[in-house]
Amino acid sequence: MNPIFRNTLAVIIGLFVGSIVNMAIILMSGSVIPPPNGADVTTMEGLKATMHLFEPKHFIFPFLAHAIGTFAGAATTAVIAATRKTELSLVIGAFFLLGGIVNVCTLPSPIWYNIIDIVFAYLPMAYFARKLVVSK
Repeated sequence: MNPIFRNTLAVIIGLFVGSIVNMAIILMSGSVIPPPNGADVTTMEGLKATMHLFEPKHFIFPFLAHAIGTFAGAATTAVIAATRKTELSLVIGAFFLLGGIVNVCTLPSPIWYNIIDIVFAYLPMAYFARKLVVSK
């Protein structure tokens, strides 16, 4: 298979896998740590309006979803890619980082969470996934 085509396909599949993992963790988070009483987490407007009710424990699963989703997408990309595995894994990390920045700008979450999420959930996880996959 043409390396350019395979690398492009690797990025597309990596984004898909990472998004599915991210969403699966977010969807199951409410059954593990229920949202605060009165919080509407079904719509973006409801989430914005009730974000002040969230405690630190409510930010564990969003962080894990972002980190594990990025890891899964970057690892998938590194496995499939023909060449430039590090760069393509970091491309996945950058895509998810962009989504994280948009999330930080749209939701009034605490600054401590925003910093932890942006700094640790995306590019480090993408690099770690690549290191883990390529070392095998």
